[in-house]
Amino acid sequence: MSVEHASTRIIEGYARGGTDLAADEVWAVEGHLEACRVCRDRLSAAVVAGVPAVVSLVDTVWSGLEPELTVTATMPRGRRWSARLARWMTPTMVPWLAMVVGVTLLALLLDTVGSGSGEVSMVLLFAPVLPVLGVAASWSRGLDPAYELTASVPRAGLHLVLRRTASVLGVVVPALLLGGWMTGVMVAQWLLPCLAFTATTLALGGVVGVTRAAVVLAGVWAAVVVAPTLATSRTAFALRTGGLPAWGLVLALGIGVVIARRGAYSVLGAHR
Repeated sequence: MSVEHASTRIIEGYARGGTDLAADEVWAVEGHLEACRVCRDRLSAAVVAGVPAVVSLVDTVWSGLEPELTVTATMPRGRRWSARLARWMTPTMVPWLAMVVGVTLLALLLDTVGSGSGEVSMVLLFAPVLPVLGVAASWSRGLDPAYELTASVPRAGLHLVLRRTASVLGVVVPALLLGGWMTGVMVAQWLLPCLAFTATTLALGGVVGVTRAAVVLAGVWAAVVVAPTLATSRTAFALRTGGLPAWGLVLALGIGVVIARRGAYSVLGAHR
């Protein structure tokens, strides 16, 4: 398979600081440089030839760091594992995920002891929005102290968005699977709305920001489904088996929009 390398104009422009390049070109070349050694060598040669001041600065910094690096201890195994885990979630996500699991267990308890609302399953009622809360926490500017640093790296596009979302689903889905099994709710009844809501959050997030999309959709679900269902003690049509084809369509549309607008997640606003 042939590899398309960055053009000479882009390499030389990036070596000069990227001031004469468009923002999308800077993002693209930074992402490409991570995986392409050929272009990294070309960039190094361009810096040496065209920006000697940068070379001098790097040599000065390196001469100061090298003695300290030679005596730096190797990262312990536990910290290396933490570094790998950080690719999938942030420390601030842990309490939020614990809260989501706690809500799931509380809903399961209400269903088990019969303290729910009539024929309505609490697990089924809250399943669609539980992963959305985790996704919102994973992209919250106020909760993540490293937000700006994370959102500005070349890999902060769809790749990182999907990783964070997968980590949320990896925690929420097993909890819901246990809750659905214990209450006798069909897997499709909670899984399809759960995935459809998550996909819709990401699709809308490419326009208004992931966290904003999650908050809006959670609010709409509470107003349109949760409140009327609790008031009437009757399961809404959206939670019945007859509504599953509609959820499947929403899921397909959400995935389609995410794929079609995958470039939008490299914009800083998509992480708000």
